[in-house]
Amino acid sequence: MISRRNFIKAIAAATAFYPFRDVIASGEGQRSLNLCNIHTDERLDITYFYAGRYDYEALSKLNYLLRCHYTNEVRPIDINVLDLLCEIKERIDRNAQIQVISGYRSPEYNDYLASLGRHVSRNSYHMKGLALDFSIEGVSNNALSDIARSLASGGVGKYPEFVHIDVGPIRYW
Repeated sequence: MISRRNFIKAIAAATAFYPFRDVIASGEGQRSLNLCNIHTDERLDITYFYAGRYDYEALSKLNYLLRCHYTNEVRPIDINVLDLLCEIKERIDRNAQIQVISGYRSPEYNDYLASLGRHVSRNSYHMKGLALDFSIEGVSNNALSDIARSLASGGVGKYPEFVHIDVGPIRYW
């Protein structure tokens, strides 16, 4: 039989770890993404994290799909961006296909977009592999933006065609 003192210690320990329950649980689960690059029509349905580890072959495939479609240049996308996207998807539908508008963006493509009058930053987080533009069919950009903002993990921009997320400073537009 458990003593009153040990019972109170167990409750105190459980309470201390409660704020970390999501972090502890995330190490146990898996993270998967179902993506379609709208510029190349390439699709990838892949698990990139399981058994407490990232799968570097899967990450390589994700980086390729998320490459700059203008130059075909591949750069690593920060794992935190992928995890943020995965968390957004999990809050909507675990099997939702994500339409990727922009992952990595080469400086050449960024300059080209600026020359067309697009409102792109000269120091875009896309050029650092720290940002993604996406949409999910059947889910409003308002809903996606609200979920991304609730996670407070970086910048969130809401546009008519897509939502921008990045893992830079927290800011909204």
